[in-house]
Amino acid sequence: MTIKRFFTVAAVLMAAFATQAKGEKDGGEWVATWATATEFTGKGDMPKSGTLTEKAIRQIVHVSIGGKTMRLHLSNEYSKEAVEIKSVFVADIVENADTKTEDIGIAIEPKTARYLKFGGKKTITIAGGETAVSDPLNYDLKPLQRLAITISYGSTPVNATSHRGSRTTSYIIKGEAKPKTIFKDMEREDHWYNIATIDVEAEGRSAIACIGNSITDGRGTTTNLQNRWTDRLAETLQQNEATRNLAVLNLGIGGNSVFYGGLSAPAVKRYDRDCLEQAGVKTVVVFEGVNDLGGINGDAEARAAKIIECYKEFIRKAHERGMKIYGATITPFLGSFYDDGGFFREAARQTINKWIRESGEFDGVIDFDSIIRNPADPSKMKDEYHCGDWLHPNPEGYKAMGEFAGKVFRGE
Repeated sequence: MTIKRFFTVAAVLMAAFATQAKGEKDGGEWVATWATATEFTGKGDMPKSGTLTEKAIRQIVHVSIGGKTMRLHLSNEYSKEAVEIKSVFVADIVENADTKTEDIGIAIEPKTARYLKFGGKKTITIAGGETAVSDPLNYDLKPLQRLAITISYGSTPVNATSHRGSRTTSYIIKGEAKPKTIFKDMEREDHWYNIATIDVEAEGRSAIACIGNSITDGRGTTTNLQNRWTDRLAETLQQNEATRNLAVLNLGIGGNSVFYGGLSAPAVKRYDRDCLEQAGVKTVVVFEGVNDLGGINGDAEARAAKIIECYKEFIRKAHERGMKIYGATITPFLGSFYDDGGFFREAARQTINKWIRESGEFDGVIDFDSIIRNPADPSKMKDEYHCGDWLHPNPEGYKAMGEFAGKVFRGE
């Protein structure tokens, strides 16, 4: 074989290997059942003790669809130093009606605990800026289950990779945790650290990836009760035989924007990773824009046009992958800290919502505005649906949104 021929064959094999490796996340039999959008962790969102080094953390997630085989994605993307993980195990939590809301998930069923492995080993060190995925694990993960993920750390970065708005308490103890370890003398933090996605093997199923801001992230919901609109959507889909095969992924970030300002990477920068590259995603929901509008001071027309331009790019990318994409209308904010007297910001909201409803460019529309707004004052939320700040819904508002979205996906 000539040298030229050798390198040609090698290049083809490397390309095939890269495609196969990518497909392990993007397709095949794997479907994401739970996911969160990871972020940089500033000092204020680290544990109060300042570090996770030589500690164990128990984190609770609410999955959508179930499966008999699962894998976990861990992320150290936003950290400069490596994170050293001694072990990770998953387990069913103790479901007890007498458990206080703030304690849900502390206790697990030890007999259900299963250790995850990475390349056949319980330990893994993830370099700064990198991610890792566990080996497949046989585990009876049930639809809508609350699952405990317990990670024991060695050395950890100064700034972890996390998700700030977990709306779910994580429990932290010193030392290494094992399935029969009793969690006491704990730190409590309402953040997730390092966990990013859970996939299940689920033939004939697919996922809906929902990108958004704090309204998707769940500001105004009840901590530990899993009552975001995406949770309600997952519950609604599970109630119907025709939609039970649909997973729901919450990729909301509090304070996030489409393009202008906001907290963490804007949607235009994280869209591919958080939505398009999740395993088994065939549908995307875009529900974002209110934080972009919050900065308007007279440039309403230009800002609305830019947001619509970004939506078009989201649509193009989804369609290139053969995915469906739905646009969700921006909900009212009159009376909130974004209220500018009903002028520029409200005008931009109306312009964007009109385009979402009437352009025909999205494959479908989830008209959250029509569900949340006050019929007597359409620039304002219904009294019974706001959480007190006139921007974020309360649990009843999220319930109405999730059930409405479920009807859209059922074609009602």
